[in-house]
Amino acid sequence: MTAVTQRGRVIQDPNFIKTLFNDPRAAWFWLVVRVWLGYKWIDAGLHKVESPAWTETGDAIKGFWTGVVQIPEGGRPPIAFDWYRNFIQYLLDSEAHTWFGPLVAYGEVIIGVALVLGAFTGIAAFFGGFMNWNFMMAGSASTNPMLFVAALGLVMAWKIAGYIGLDYFLLPWIGTPWGRKEKS
Repeated sequence: MTAVTQRGRVIQDPNFIKTLFNDPRAAWFWLVVRVWLGYKWIDAGLHKVESPAWTETGDAIKGFWTGVVQIPEGGRPPIAFDWYRNFIQYLLDSEAHTWFGPLVAYGEVIIGVALVLGAFTGIAAFFGGFMNWNFMMAGSASTNPMLFVAALGLVMAWKIAGYIGLDYFLLPWIGTPWGRKEKS
């Protein structure tokens, strides 16, 4: 679909945007971003996978959630939005930490491996970015904003971000849902 002004002029993307997100020559740039981000996810996930507090009891995430839902008498709470605090409180009340801890731990490793291998890069980056967004919503800045921006870039560059990786083979083989022709 093409964006057109009221006067019928086509709005063009700047050339550097076309190159950055569509040109296979930019795949080298995205390779560096992708492997770096994948390494960060693997590193974070392995620390969690090796901890029973994440994978067996979920007590690590329960402790984190318990801390972030607290509203201090003075100062600002870690979670700025009441609806998100209520969501985390619901997870605590329903004891979701028992399955959520392992989900986070193994999810981080799977996202990291997919990014390093360049397999389903756009999807892996989307879920990584979604996790970063949730960490930031819960008041944990740390490196999450930088990781979120890298993931966002990989999502936007999905066509070429895994070009130097398994996506080179996977995307043509599997195709995309919107690129399939209906059988008559």
